Amino acid sequence: MPIYRLPRVPLFPSPEEADESGLLAVGGDLSVVRLLRAYRQGIFPWYDGTTPILWWSPDPRLVLELHDLHISRSLRKTLRKRTYTVTADTAFRDVLKGCAATRPGTQGEEGTWLTRDMQRAYLRLHYLGLAHSIETWRDGELAGGLYGVYLGRCFFGESMFARHADASKVALVALVKYLERQGRCLIDCQVTTPHLLSMGAREIPRKTFLARLNHLLSFPTSTSRWRFDDGLLGV
Repeated sequence: MPIYRLPRVPLFPSPEEADESGLLAVGGDLSVVRLLRAYRQGIFPWYDGTTPILWWSPDPRLVLELHDLHISRSLRKTLRKRTYTVTADTAFRDVLKGCAATRPGTQGEEGTWLTRDMQRAYLRLHYLGLAHSIETWRDGELAGGLYGVYLGRCFFGESMFARHADASKVALVALVKYLERQGRCLIDCQVTTPHLLSMGAREIPRKTFLARLNHLLSFPTSTSRWRFDDGLLGV
């Protein structure tokens, strides 16, 4: 199956044209217009800086239904002890740097290292109110977090990191709790990892994901900065 080289205009082939690995196209840029068009089509960039930009739409797709979140006994204990303080959209740049420093095999994270161009691209989305971060703090220091893009009622999870045990898991729990308050939402986990599977994520056919995505994108997209209250993580 051919891999498409993208033109200068921000257009993509159908996600159904992706190869068996999920690779759909190469090239293009990380402009706001192109990134948003990609996400709305169920496509995301994922590369390590040694190649052109690679665009993916895997089949199956890993997603987390909010009601499927699995909180282990040990994680529940961490939440009850209030080991971490959780905030949102207060340290987006630092979360990006934390994720960029993550390598495969660390805290279950299998993501690709974030290039400077990628970091700048997501910072632009953050300034527009379309990308959000969740931070976990311990003794005043950033302990972990995650970030992603939120359109309609779909959160496209990009990356997560942890410097202490359970720090990224607590961030994920906070994300789920927050989205539950917004109504029926879905978290797109994109790439399958044991870490996310252990938290309740599951694979669904790409066709099913794209149909769900089309519905979730019919809801208005808020560009407001996220704020968490003290009772968010009540368990």
